[in-house]
Amino acid sequence: MPADPPSAEPPAAYPARLWRTLERHRPPGADASADAWRSPVRGPWLTSVFGVVLLATLPLVIITGFLDWIAYGPRLGQAFPSDVGWLHPPVFDWPTRPAWLFRLTQGLHVTLGIVLVPVVVAKLWSVVPKLFDWPPARSVAQVLERLSLLLLVGGILFETATGLLNIQYAYLFGFDFYTAHWYGAWVFTAALVAHVLIKLPRTISTLRGPRLMRTTTEETVPEPADPDGLVARRPGPATMSRRGVLALTGGGALLLAALTVGQSLDGVLRRTALLLPRGRQHDDGPNGFPVNRTAAAAGIRPADTGTQWRLTVRAGSRTVEVDRDGLLAMAQHTADLPIACVEGWSTTQTWTGVRLRDLAALVDAPGNAVARVESLERGGLFRQARLQVNQVRHPDSLLALRVNGVDLSADHGYPARVIVPALPGVHCTKWVRDITFEEQPDD
Repeated sequence: MPADPPSAEPPAAYPARLWRTLERHRPPGADASADAWRSPVRGPWLTSVFGVVLLATLPLVIITGFLDWIAYGPRLGQAFPSDVGWLHPPVFDWPTRPAWLFRLTQGLHVTLGIVLVPVVVAKLWSVVPKLFDWPPARSVAQVLERLSLLLLVGGILFETATGLLNIQYAYLFGFDFYTAHWYGAWVFTAALVAHVLIKLPRTISTLRGPRLMRTTTEETVPEPADPDGLVARRPGPATMSRRGVLALTGGGALLLAALTVGQSLDGVLRRTALLLPRGRQHDDGPNGFPVNRTAAAAGIRPADTGTQWRLTVRAGSRTVEVDRDGLLAMAQHTADLPIACVEGWSTTQTWTGVRLRDLAALVDAPGNAVARVESLERGGLFRQARLQVNQVRHPDSLLALRVNGVDLSADHGYPARVIVPALPGVHCTKWVRDITFEEQPDD
């Protein structure tokens, strides 16, 4: 039997007696578990490469996630979760330009989160032998490092799992997705910052060493024993080179990208979004683009949207009711605008309807008024939404009556729906029955 490689572990620190006692009292199977991981490609270099990839991309996922929370309008009390105390990024009114802003931020957040799954799995695979180290730490500093690592690994697995389930509309967990995902993001972000501060110097020095990616499978040998214990204690023969591991991981990421990115684009690529339940084109008709919530699911009956339907517009003591023919008789405006959903899909369509600012003028609403839009839908988390001043006043903000030259379908919000540049799709309220213009609340 080959001898164990020389240990690179530093001597036990205070309280040394505790660590030595743990070392003497090893749990059953500890050595067998540690020796079961025999791949010679594991080591500081491969782990560092995966770490650098994640360091370059995860901050973008985090930032776009926080931006999407701001896009929901925390100043109007409708971000989810709404009551987060001081635990939030700087808040500002979400801009309406460029019109594709939310399409970009949410598309990046979801698509990049999916594409990074193979990299996350590969990074965890590269460090999994550390889970079987005994003793698990040899100093108080290592205990703190392990705790931060536990939060980091647990955080990214939790965020990835709940995010993927949300995309698939599979709410298997018994808690609110928005609240859990929000606080999970903060835990993961804090752990990531701590991990980077601890590991970045060693990562840099490792990557400045030999370029191990150039070796073939036959030339692949284990790295020297390292202080982190990433190198296998009893490595077996190589079945894949480090270059092969990177190619396999990159290929998996590219495959997921090919099966996902089409949901955020229009055209032929939308048909390749096979992993997303709502991201594909329904048919080639004017109303053939995706929907999240159908009229049937929302409980909208034909009688609700028939000839008796009226839109009620209010501002202060002034109230006006308009039927659909009356809205069609008003000045019509057409705009090409995207609609983007929190699950990551988006599409640009041509919308025609009445400008929201014209409806505000109909009831003499003040120039700094926000709008509260209510739906015929009787239940649901997004049966109403509030729009910022800049969203009400934008020249392309519409109460849409038609799309792509035809009347809205029932699933797309007939008889009228809101469409606003850069607004999250859930706030582009469908089946509108009431719009109230009111003074903007104080921050």
